[in-house]
This record gives sequence, structure tokens and C-alpha cells, in this order.
Amino acid sequence: VIFQEPRLLPWLTVLDNVAFGLEVRGEAKEARERARRAIKLVGLDDFEEAYPRQLSGGMAQRVGIARALSVQPGILLLDEPLGALDAMTKITMQEELARIWSEENVTMILVTHDLEEAIYLADRVLILPKEKGNAPKLIEVDLPRPRDRSEARFVRYREQLLNEFGLH
Repeated sequence: VIFQEPRLLPWLTVLDNVAFGLEVRGEAKEARERARRAIKLVGLDDFEEAYPRQLSGGMAQRVGIARALSVQPGILLLDEPLGALDAMTKITMQEELARIWSEENVTMILVTHDLEEAIYLADRVLILPKEKGNAPKLIEVDLPRPRDRSEARFVRYREQLLNEFGLH
């Protein structure tokens, strides 16, 4: 699970934070090696010995992503992981998540309120109803990767989602 806030242990380095879950699971023998691989995957290999207070928000979130990936999950649950980031960092992290998805081939379930983020990252967008008893709506996103936010079909998907929410 990757949360909106990275929830790093402030007294542990990046490497120790990423290895923590593996060590708790009793996988201490390979913890450091797998943690280093995950840290490299998120582009923080030069920050293994840094502490959370020394990281930007985007870097801290990358550590959270590395921690989740280090346990080699079959499904990665992302609960608004980019919601607390500034606009530019958010776009960069969306691109990173797309890259990680393509490299790791892990199923990701993303909760987001950002319609553009949903289109950029997802193959399927499930819109949950406002009122109980109504059925959720599934929208298939049939766009090639990497996705171009300014491409006409991307814009049409954004308009479709805005219409679903009565915002357009």
C-alpha cells in the first residue's frame, strides 16, 4: 500500500525504511539487496543514507513507493499517493509510476480524485457513484503508452469524465 503521506520512520535512513518491511517479514537476508534494487528503480540510489527530513516531498513519496515495491507485491494499492505534491512534482511522479508499471508489470489500483491522473495512468477508470444504490461506471481508456496529455483522444477522455461528474 502506498498512502498519500509516505509515512517514513524518521530515525531510519532511506535504505533502512525500504528494507524495514522485508526485515519484519523475516526476509532480512535479502532485505538490503532488494531494498537497493527498489531504491534504484525509483531513482534514489544516491540517497540511500539520507534521512526523511533531508528529502523533498516527491523524494519521500518515491521512498514509500520503493518500500511497497521491495516486497514484490502482486497488486500495488495506491491511496491518493500524489495528492499532497505540487503540480510539477505530481506530473513527474505520474511519469515515474507509468515507467515503474511498465518495468515491473505489477497490477496497480489507484484511488484518485484527479481525472487527468486517472486517464494518464489507468487502463480502466471506475467511477464510484455519489448515491448509494447506483452502480459504478467503468470507462476503458484505450490510449497508447506513453500517453500524451495534449493528444485529442486524451482530451476527449477528460471531457467524458468531466461529463460523468456533471462538470462540463
